[in-house]
Amino acid sequence: MESSPVGEDGVTPGERAVRTAIALDTDGADIAKARHVAVDFLTRVRAEHGLPVSERAVDLTRLVVSELVTNARKYAPGPVLLDLRVVGDFVEVVVWDSDPELPTARAADAGRVGQHGLEIVMAVAQGFEAQRQPVGKRITARIALFDDPGAAAPGAPPR
Repeated sequence: MESSPVGEDGVTPGERAVRTAIALDTDGADIAKARHVAVDFLTRVRAEHGLPVSERAVDLTRLVVSELVTNARKYAPGPVLLDLRVVGDFVEVVVWDSDPELPTARAADAGRVGQHGLEIVMAVAQGFEAQRQPVGKRITARIALFDDPGAAAPGAPPR
């Protein structure tokens, strides 16, 4: 894990981000590997940087990584890049793949089996962005690192 200036990737000038990145191969084990990388990254952020990363943040990050990498594997040929970085009070999960088509959430359908990944990511993340790149696309989801004891869980009715 390294601390490095990020610049154009959503970090204000002069701010530093803690980050890790990995290129994933095309085999089926890469989704599990991505989940392990995410958990290890947040565990190191907690231990080495003293940030109080909640277990909820670890679980949601693992879920978001799993869904985004699975979608990239399913719909895009070629490699997938996973970039995890702590920016302020958030972990950003960034997944790049070679398919330029931006994902769209489908209309709610209780009878639909599968294909709910993007809906799940958008429900649990505090921010979501999909951008076309010169080659492919980049998907970014932001997840709060800390629990707000006064806030309701995403998707739960307000208190």
